[in-house]
Formats: sequence, structure tokens, C-alpha cells
Amino acid sequence: MEDIRFGTDGWRGRIAEGYTFDNVRRAAQGFANYLTDQGHQGSAVVVGYDQRFAAEHFGAAAAEVMAGNGFHVWLTDSATPTPVISYSIVEQGGSAGINITASHNPPWDCGFKVRDENGAAVAPDGLRAIEALIPDLQEVRGIDLEAAKGQGLVKIWDPAEAYIEHISALVDLARIKEAGLSLLVEPMWGNGMGWFPRLLQGGKTKVSEIHNERHPLFPGMERPEPIPPNIDGALQRTVELGVDVCLIMDGDADRMGIGDEKGQFINQLQVYGLLAYYLLEIRGKREPIVKTVSTTSMLERLGERYGVPVHRTGVGFKYVGPKMMETGAMIGGEESGGYAFGESIPERDGILGNLYFLDLMVQTGKSPSALLEHLFDELGTSYYYDRIDTCFPSDKRPEARERLDGATPETLAGLTVTDIVTVDGYKYELEDGGWLLIRFSGTEPIIRVYCETTDEEKVEPLLDEGLRLAGLT
Repeated sequence: MEDIRFGTDGWRGRIAEGYTFDNVRRAAQGFANYLTDQGHQGSAVVVGYDQRFAAEHFGAAAAEVMAGNGFHVWLTDSATPTPVISYSIVEQGGSAGINITASHNPPWDCGFKVRDENGAAVAPDGLRAIEALIPDLQEVRGIDLEAAKGQGLVKIWDPAEAYIEHISALVDLARIKEAGLSLLVEPMWGNGMGWFPRLLQGGKTKVSEIHNERHPLFPGMERPEPIPPNIDGALQRTVELGVDVCLIMDGDADRMGIGDEKGQFINQLQVYGLLAYYLLEIRGKREPIVKTVSTTSMLERLGERYGVPVHRTGVGFKYVGPKMMETGAMIGGEESGGYAFGESIPERDGILGNLYFLDLMVQTGKSPSALLEHLFDELGTSYYYDRIDTCFPSDKRPEARERLDGATPETLAGLTVTDIVTVDGYKYELEDGGWLLIRFSGTEPIIRVYCETTDEEKVEPLLDEGLRLAGLT
């Protein structure tokens, strides 16, 4: 039996190796034990899944275990976006949710995410408690799915209508429908397929989709992560079709990306800046902002401009979601392209985020590229970002950490280091307001080197400095 550990966002593993039906059942039993200890015995639990290989069968296995422990399970009738699953927990008055998805991981992986009664990621102390309660296989209690349905312990249902009603109250869909935009949607063979044609049908705005069938191998991309090179085909198609914008969602539709009208990628940090600007300037909101250490300094600049506090957390929505609820934040987000909105649920939502971006376009009358230029003008400077991911075995992490613990550079790529922050990685803050970050992935055997700077020519040298500090060059 594999030692199941919850990383940045749940447990993930390679299908048929560590990620097996037996281990999914063990993880579900651990979660059932945790919920029982928390006093939620017999409550409603939502279970959903994505488009990956056998995900619906892994979802059924988790549902059988939860039902076998006396929980009333709402099992989605098809592959369902993560934000819809999370909203359904609240809508059903449930205590928790299980989502069978590996999000943006490679096609050979699957995953097991847990959510609390708010639809939010379970906080780190809760995850540690769940891990400690995962039993051996012989201690798993389950009930056959058909028997559970017959006993009323499992109900198969479609959560879409309630979610659509919810987001329709948050953004004026009629205004977007009648704007006459032309859109290309890239769901990356994932759970976002079909949603924008459904939401925006019947108006002057035209919606086209690509990669909108189930294909667990995600052909044409390394993985369903909404960044280049995985989206290069979509950006090329944007130019070929001459559309106004390309809306991108990752495999489970909780993350988003934007391609502008010229087929250029607006990176995740820039999108975060634009969404925060939309809420502050267009919607007039003044609640706090929550960000991970790995995302943009534009948020601090916007916070100063609008008198809004900005809170920093470690990487992952297990930190962001709880902090959003604690502070009453209007938005929370991370470098990976996942953004949550305070007027909805404290969970990333690639559908709502893309709708907000469309509303920003409609209300300002600006193209995506013009919006980015406008944001930089408002902030008084441009911001540039990039990231390098390198395979890095877990057994080498202690040596690398020791090396980084001893690294105290005074300058990097000619920029003075003003502070070193060791919250979830090694972050070197720079005199221009930019930064360099080195951290180990919480979901894969990867080391990541990121940077943001106001000088485009400094991006590559800063990344090189990061690789050197980590001992990779």
C-alpha cells in the first residue's frame, strides 16, 4: 500500500502504479474518518471527477466508500468542472467534497482533492489529520454503488443548472452575449468543454471551441496546463480565425489563461493584475487581495493605489482559500492561473474568471492587448515574468535545501536583493519591485525557478541566477 500524502492540492499519483482503486478507497476512508471525527457523520458529500482515464470509475469507488460510512453522496452524472463541484457542496448544504482530478498534471496521473463545507481546499492541518486517518485496505468500509443508490445513500445528478444560476447573478451574461465578440475557447480536452457555447448562446457574440472531446492523452500538448507550449495550437488558431480573444481553461477548468487578439499569451501574473484591476476599477470593490508568494507584485501596487490590503500566503489553495475566508478577500490567486472570487466561493474558477475578463473587455471597449497596455500605464511600469521547471528527484531535495539555506546573494543579475523570504521556497526580492523564487513542487518531482521584473532584459539572466543558486548549472 502506498503512503498517501496530500501535496499542494491533494494527492496525485501515476495511474495503475501508486494511484489504484485500492488506494483511492483508502484515501476516501481516511476522509470519511476525518469527517466523522469532525462531527459530520451522515451529512451530504459531493463527489465529482474529470475527463482522465477511468476517472468516473475512481469517482464511483470513492462514492461507494463514503456511502459505506453512512454519508449521503451526491455523485455528478458526468465529468464536471472543479468550481462547479465546489459550488455544489455549498448549494447542497454538504459538509465536504471529493474531486477525482489531477488538474494540469501529465496524462498518466490522476488525483484526489478534498474540499470543506465552503467548497474550499482543506487547510494544511486538516490535510495532515486526513493523512493520519488513512487505513490499510482491510479497514475500508464500502457498499456497492447500485445498492447505495437503492438505499438512497447515493444520488446521481447534474449540478450545472444551479451553478449557472449562481454565476448569472455575478456577471451580466446578456451584456456579453450582445457585445458581438468573437471568441475561441480552448478547454484543453477537459471539463470546460461546452460551457461557453452553453452560457453565451443566443446572442451576437460567437463562440468557437477546439479540443472539445474527451481524450485522456491530451494530444498536441504535454499536459492540460494553460501555458505555452501547451496552448501554442490555440494561439495559432486565434490568429487564423481572427477572433477577439482566446479563453483557456486547464483540464479541470479551475485555472484559466488568455490569448490576445494577436495570438500572444497574456501570462498568468498579468491576468491576475487585470482581474484585480477589473474588480477595483470597474466593479468598485475594496475588499482585501490574497496572493501566493509566487505571483505578481502588481497586486501590491494596485493595493497601494486603491487603499486595499494585500495578504501573502504559501503556494496552493490550501493556504489561499482559508486566508480569503479569514480576511473577507475579494480575490485570491496564484501563479498557476488559478483565481477565486470573494462573491462566489473560495475556490479557483476558470469559468467565472474568463467571464469576468470578457466583462472587462465589454465595459472598457478595449482589446486584451490594449487592456494590458492600459494596466501598465496605470501602474507606471511594465512587468515581465517567466518560469523554468526542471525534473528533480525528491531524494535530492535535502541537499538542495542545504545549499539554498546558505545562499545570501547581495545582487542578482545586477539588481540589489532587498530581502530574502523563505515562506514556501526561497524568494529574493529585488530593488525594482521584482523577485526571483526557487521552490519545490508540492505535486510533482520538479523544482521551479520563477521571476518577475520591470526590465524585460533581466528575465533570462535572473532565471539563470536561480538555476545557479539551486545547483542546476
